[in-house]
Amino acid sequence: MLSTMNGAGSYIALLLLRAYYLSLARNANALQELSPQEYFSTSQPGRASLVYFSRDVSPSVRLFLDQLENSAGALQDYGISVVKVNCLQEDVSRYCRKANAIMKAYLFRGNVLLREFPTDALFDVNAIVANTLFALLFNEVKYITTLLELQNLENSLKGRSNIVLAYVPAIGTPEHRAVMEAAFVYGTTHQFVLSTEVELLKHIGHETSDALSARLFFCHCQRALDPAQPCRRTPMAQSLTTLNIHTHLKLMAAPLVTEVAEDPEKVSTVHLQLGLPLVFILSQKETYQADKGTAEFVAWQLLGKAGVALLSRDFVELNVLLRSNVALKTAEEGLPIKYLLLEDTDEIIALVEDKIKGEQIQEEEDEEDEDERDNNNQDIQDDQVMEAVYRDRKRELPLELIRTLTEETFHAALMESAHTVVLFYASWEAVSLAMLQSYVEVATELKGTQGISLAKINCWEWPDVCTKQNVTQFPIIKMYEKGVRSRTYTGMLGTAELLRFLRLSSISCPLKLTTLEEVEEYLSGEVHADTSVLGIFHPRMKEARDAFVEAGNTLRGYVATGLYAEDDVLVLAHKYGVPLPALLLAWHEDHRIDGIPLAKHSAPDIVQTIRSGLLGTFPEITVENLPSYLSLPKPLLVLFSEGALTERVRSEMLSLARGKGRKAFLACWINLKNTPVGRGVLKAYFSTPPPLPLLAWLNLHSGSQVFAFPSEQSVTETHVLSWLENVKAGLEIPSTTLSDEDWKPPLPAYNFLRLMEATLPEFTVHTVYSRGDTDRLQQSEEVSEEKSTVREELVEEPGLAAEKGQSPGRDLRGTARRLAGREKPSKRHTEL
Repeated sequence: MLSTMNGAGSYIALLLLRAYYLSLARNANALQELSPQEYFSTSQPGRASLVYFSRDVSPSVRLFLDQLENSAGALQDYGISVVKVNCLQEDVSRYCRKANAIMKAYLFRGNVLLREFPTDALFDVNAIVANTLFALLFNEVKYITTLLELQNLENSLKGRSNIVLAYVPAIGTPEHRAVMEAAFVYGTTHQFVLSTEVELLKHIGHETSDALSARLFFCHCQRALDPAQPCRRTPMAQSLTTLNIHTHLKLMAAPLVTEVAEDPEKVSTVHLQLGLPLVFILSQKETYQADKGTAEFVAWQLLGKAGVALLSRDFVELNVLLRSNVALKTAEEGLPIKYLLLEDTDEIIALVEDKIKGEQIQEEEDEEDEDERDNNNQDIQDDQVMEAVYRDRKRELPLELIRTLTEETFHAALMESAHTVVLFYASWEAVSLAMLQSYVEVATELKGTQGISLAKINCWEWPDVCTKQNVTQFPIIKMYEKGVRSRTYTGMLGTAELLRFLRLSSISCPLKLTTLEEVEEYLSGEVHADTSVLGIFHPRMKEARDAFVEAGNTLRGYVATGLYAEDDVLVLAHKYGVPLPALLLAWHEDHRIDGIPLAKHSAPDIVQTIRSGLLGTFPEITVENLPSYLSLPKPLLVLFSEGALTERVRSEMLSLARGKGRKAFLACWINLKNTPVGRGVLKAYFSTPPPLPLLAWLNLHSGSQVFAFPSEQSVTETHVLSWLENVKAGLEIPSTTLSDEDWKPPLPAYNFLRLMEATLPEFTVHTVYSRGDTDRLQQSEEVSEEKSTVREELVEEPGLAAEKGQSPGRDLRGTARRLAGREKPSKRHTEL
């Protein structure tokens, strides 16, 4: 829009700065909660306050209180405090005893009641601010319904004051709020008038106006000195926002015509500052009166669109002025003034309006170009990972910390360090490139660490190496121990998770402890900062001890495990109240140690026991650990919370999680501030999300029904267990039933090796197929036979010849570089 052009930059910057400090003030002035006695004894004479007398917290009341709290900062800007009076603490106020008190809010000035509002009228922040200011400004803002009322008001103000007339389709809308905020600032300068009658809009000459669109008019009654002279009305072309109204009123307050006697290049008016053009009418002494009349006529026609100045030729020595009668100066910096010779005022008006129209068309074309670019990048934006990689495509990564391997250096590099970490990736694949960024961050964290070296190999360049290492997808990270054994990382592709895996993989698991002092250090977290598991065994329990060692190796990289099997192990068993053999789980953050007896002694059973124990009691659900909990064949009892839990609620939920029937379900909670995706889950479960905290029962493994704990009941172990009995008995109605469709990718996975083989004749990659896939293997062999003659021809092409008998991967060295120069390049990932 014109009001947001470069000339308005300083003004907008001031507004943004003001908004920043206002936001700080709002955070410091949240909704006040007082007792009736506190409120009426501390209210200040003359200070306005919006008060709600609260007795209960039903869902509808909770939604209103949320909006009331959100409006506290905005009303504080106007010196209006927002208070919730708690009638449950002391019922001494007559407002608390009213039957419908919870359905109303009250506006006071000091202790004097000004207005009662039904809470239905205060449905959001805009409605609260608009209605509150409307009630306070009842002397400054007049409400009218007919044209006669407007005409009578104009006649009474002619020669004295101007009128700002606003039409809004409904009270409480954002446009209504913008008008009231403007009236709060300019109410003593102009008379503000409000109407919601569309018939009035038609009577003042806007029959074709959209009844749903708010409009604003500036009525120039101060200039109407003759009682018979009507007030001119200038409509605001822009939408009704606080900034646009402020800009329009600034333009209306500016001189109709500015007389200048200096170089036009040095002239600056409010119009140029707000991004509007300035028209110069060139005048001289002999025609001054006629030129001034022309300038005023043009100014009225362009009011709100451009400024008009009367420039005297007698005081400015510019040769160009002699052959021109009009000049146009725009707000863009660096653009010269246009000097023109026009025949009449219509050409001046058309010149400005065509410029405005041209700028609007240019803005629309820019938007269309942006949409077209978005469409052209659809292949990027369809995939969030590809979009992120595309955004960071110019970012240079410090790859010098990571060794680049080839077919010749791969095996030798594995023997150089005690632990060598290798990233197998494809240079054209988005997830690989995203993983490479995390991999660089890990390398930076491990810089200087003895015994761990990081390397990478591009499977696009060296497919034979990747095939021999059983790499069938990208990216894959493997950790090698002296080139003998390798462990494949299967966790999240993030820096913290990978770093934790590498550090835990580089230590002995289980760590053998020999003294009780070492055990205490291990359980206290001095050895490992993560949650630790200690297996305690009698020296004669060789079978169970060996199974635990095997389980520790299986879990290596994901959890720290220790082993204690000395003669004095009974001291530990007695201290933690568990029979041997047993596990001790040390939760270092909570300074808690849990003892778990080992009923089954096989390695898989111990692994499962450790994994189940690490899930914890009443855990917090996050994106990272959600798959672990969904894999359990149990219903979930989930508490959705906006922030940390209160001590009472946490205590009740812990009792519930540890009490009777705890093995039949998993009690957990989601902090929506830490895991914002939980809000989307709530929207999927409930069309209108209930107030928080919300306790929900999710049986995703049977029926996929979702039940919400009654919001009017407090969350206690007794209430929840009683409610769960009703749920199991079919006495509760589910809030929703989730779809029973399997969670599958929207499209099947690409077999990139086969696609490369089919599209690039020079590729001779041997695709690895799974067992039982004989039909596809047979088809692949048929395709290979059809392509064989093409391969033989390409082998003879200069620069692409390969020695016979070489491994299939050797003749692919530098393929990406060679293909870049061919007439038919390989297909990109998005084209496949």
